[in-house]
Formats: sequence, C-alpha cells, structure tokens
Amino acid sequence: MALGGPEWLSARRAGAWDRFAASTVPTEAEEVWRYSGIDAFDLEAYEPATGPDGPAGATLAVARSLADALGPRAVLVVTRNGRVETVETATPVPADVLSVTSARGAAGPAPEALGVLATGRDAFGALHDAFVADAVLVRVAPKAVVGDPVVVVHLVDATPSGGPGGRGVSVFPRVLVELGASAEAGVVELVAPAASVPGSRPVGGERPSDAPRALVMPVTELDVADDARLRYANLQVLAAGTTCMAVQASRVGRDATLRSFTAGLGGAYSRVRTDSDLVGQAGRSALLAAYLGTDHQVHDFRTLQDHHAPRTESELLFKGAVADTARSVYTGMIRIRRGARGANAFQTNHNLVLSEGAHADSVPNLDIDENDVRCSHASTVGPIDEDQRYYLETRGIEPAVAERLVVLGFFSDLAGRAPFPGVGRWVEDAVGARLAGRLADGPVDDARGGDDG
Repeated sequence: MALGGPEWLSARRAGAWDRFAASTVPTEAEEVWRYSGIDAFDLEAYEPATGPDGPAGATLAVARSLADALGPRAVLVVTRNGRVETVETATPVPADVLSVTSARGAAGPAPEALGVLATGRDAFGALHDAFVADAVLVRVAPKAVVGDPVVVVHLVDATPSGGPGGRGVSVFPRVLVELGASAEAGVVELVAPAASVPGSRPVGGERPSDAPRALVMPVTELDVADDARLRYANLQVLAAGTTCMAVQASRVGRDATLRSFTAGLGGAYSRVRTDSDLVGQAGRSALLAAYLGTDHQVHDFRTLQDHHAPRTESELLFKGAVADTARSVYTGMIRIRRGARGANAFQTNHNLVLSEGAHADSVPNLDIDENDVRCSHASTVGPIDEDQRYYLETRGIEPAVAERLVVLGFFSDLAGRAPFPGVGRWVEDAVGARLAGRLADGPVDDARGGDDG
C-alpha cells in the first residue's frame, strides 16, 4: 500500500513494519492491559483507510463548524483519515513565531523529536508507525507567545459492517508539538466522525452490531522546553462503532508547565495512555480528564506521572461516570526516580456509577525510589451522593432532575479547570447532551436558579 510522503517517512514506516511483524499483540495478562478486554480484539477486522470519502471543501466546512464551538483560534488544521488536508490561519502569526506544517509536505530531514516521546512500546505502537500517513508538526519559537490555540480537527470515515471485504477502516493520526524555551502556546485536538461531510456514510442511532466501524490510533507528542508553558486539550467524540487506542506522551523541561485536559465521550472502546515525563528541575504538569460512558461503551485510561528531576510537581484528576451497561477502567502510576528529591505528586480518580449494570475499575499505584518526596493517591467508585440528592429534593426539585443536576455538577467543576474557556463550555454542553434521555431532561435551567431578570 503506497502511503506517500518524504523518503525519511517511508523508511520509518518500513522499520516499524519489521518491528510489528516480530512482535505479538498485547493481552490482558499484561498489567497495562488488565481489564481492557483486549483478548477479544480482532485486528484482522480492519484495513488502512485509502483516503478521504468526500470533497475537501465540505470537509473544511464541517471542521470549521466543529472548531468554532471551541472558541477563538490562531490556526485550524484539518486531517481526514490521518492525512492533513488544510492548514488555515485564523489569526496572523509570523512564520518565525509559529510554524504549523504537514510531515508529507515538509522539506528537509525528519523532525528530530518525532517518535522520541511516544516510542513503539508494543505491537500497536509499531503498527501506528508502520501505517501513519502524515503528521501535524506544530513548532513555537523560543520566547514566543501565541495567545489563541492551534486547533487540529481529525475527521474519520467509517465502514458499515458487511462493506467491501467486511472490514472497517483503520486511521493513524499523528501530532507533534514543540515549544521552544520560554515560549507560551496552546493546542486543541478534536477527533470526530466525518459523517456530516457530503458523500460520507451516516452515523448515529445505529445499534452497536451495525454501526459503521473504524479503528483509530492517534498519537500525540508534547515537547515542552525549559521555562515554556503549554496548554493542551484532546476531545474525542467518535461514532458508536469505533475502537480508539490513543497515546499522549509529554516531556516537560526545567521550570516548564504543561496543563493537559482530555475528554472521552465517543467510541465503543476508547483507550488513552498518558505518559508525562518531568525531566527538568521544578517542571510541573496538571493532567485532567473527563469521561462519560453510556450504552455498552468502555472508557479505558492508563497514566504515568514520571518524575526524573528534583522539585518536580504533578497533579492528576480524572473524573468519569458510567450508565446503562458501560464500563470504565483507570490505572495510574506515580513514579519517583532516584534523584527526584523534593518531588510532589498527586493522583485522584473519581467515578460515578449511574446504573446497576454499569461498572468502574480504579487502580492507583505508587513507585517511589527517593526520599524527601510527597505523594498521594485516591480513588472513589460509587453511586450519586444521597445527601446531595436529598438536599435538592427538599428544595422542591424532582428526584430525576436532582440526579441530573448532581452529575452535571460533578463534571462542571472539572470543566471549569479546562485550559481554554471554550473547551470547558464544550465539555459541559456535550455532557449535558449525552445525559439527556438517560437522566430526566426536566426543567434543569429553572432548578439551577436561572436569571429572572
């Protein structure tokens, strides 16, 4: 299969294919895949996407509409089935300050950082590298400040069951973000179905057995140099028949800061592996995530807060809810390496179980190899707090409406900490829309005590 692109990318794919051919697909016997259900996954049910399934102009219109809901932006990048289609500047920024390019169209040698942070740790990592069609390269110059974020919209086509060959498509989006020393910038990724593009196949309302199928394997690398500040958000709203296995890897330098926010709402099985390496003294990371599972969805999060240097700080807060027969899995590791004296690390995972058939697993872990450090972890799994429900009901709010308000409040606190105001509003709206029909719609605005003028 000819994927095209520069010679270095083709050579990189060939080496990755050799690694994949020599490896074995992960199993649930491995701790990092425990509870995942990976043993039932059939890789042969998918084949690489051959290209977009619709006109480029319509793709751009859909991407603009999705991006507009997230607030102002400096640049809009649109990919379709992993290939960059458009790079559109919204706010004039000099090229020597902000560079946003496609790997397929980039001249010169391979980007040095590409593949350094998210190495092919297992067969799926090698598979991604073997079939990646393109990559979005975002570079911010040292000391540059870019106020509005770069927004990357990844659109994915899907194949109905029983389509040609009976296989779904596989897509491999790739993004590399490099911030120079003392730079400040933001990036938002949105992964969504391309179903609303004319010419593509519709999704929505399908039963899991006949929903269009796709395997999406995004990889994002965030390289934050010394004294730099990166705000990052990743939002996933893929279609009901999609399997998503994502990797987010970051490296944070001396006195640098990474604020990361992940929202998982779509897909049949959605997995995100987040590895954050704090390699410079006094580097800081804040890793936040929100996820909501309904129907038969599975949301699977694996995290690593890896402290290499002294006085580094990391905070992790992941909050999720599952309803119907949905499941969620969270396993996290705080690792304090020898030499990381004075490190502070916090890890918290809270889960609401909204239905008797739903289930959540939460397994936090610590691996400490140094003295003079502060580490804590906590997790909760349970139903809605009865005291909160009772408080609302005693003020005349119907039980079903009270339950919906509690769940919205559970996510609202986290959304308020999103790195961009538009992303926080998007999360609140998306969660509210997903709850409709499962927890009573009711007069929620009135119950909140709306503006009477």
